[in-house]
Amino acid sequence: MKNIVILISGGGSNMAAIVQAAQREDWAGRFGARVAAVIGSKAGAPGLELARAQGVPTEVVEHKAFAQEADPRAAFDAALAIAIDRHAPALVLLAGFMRILTPGFVQRYEGRLVNIHPSLLPAFAGLQTHQRALDAGCQFAGATVHRVTPELDHGPILGQVVVPVLPGDTAQSLGQRVLTQEHRLFPRVVAALLAQAA
Repeated sequence: MKNIVILISGGGSNMAAIVQAAQREDWAGRFGARVAAVIGSKAGAPGLELARAQGVPTEVVEHKAFAQEADPRAAFDAALAIAIDRHAPALVLLAGFMRILTPGFVQRYEGRLVNIHPSLLPAFAGLQTHQRALDAGCQFAGATVHRVTPELDHGPILGQVVVPVLPGDTAQSLGQRVLTQEHRLFPRVVAALLAQAA
């Protein structure tokens, strides 16, 4: 059985979409894969409760716990890798995981580390993507699923979805429409990756 580990920092709606797709489409039967664990970077992340409600084991690697280390990012990534490796994952999915990972961590999971980003990459890497799209006068926005590389939000694109910008859109209204499409895109891309590996 191939394991999937999902990393989250907040509400976990993309994680929930993947867990539900895995159960609905019987990924265990079709691809020999399952969501083995959800790991949060914040103890109070609402997505952890969502995962538990779906019967998925959860764990927390609190990034703030490493603030006093000589290299907090490296120490956090080392602890995160220990938690991930317990599940020997075929895929590690970043679903609203709001931490920048060190190059060593990215290399450790090369080819298995996949992120979803709320813009049509390569446009608007980083934060405030919807407001930046509106400020630039874009007629379209969207989301991208990509492989993670050491350069933030620049890995090879695995899938994208396009959402029109509507008159009167705010960052919040546009973001909500994009998020709805993310919930369809991410499970579809993960299923395609599992099918390739089958």
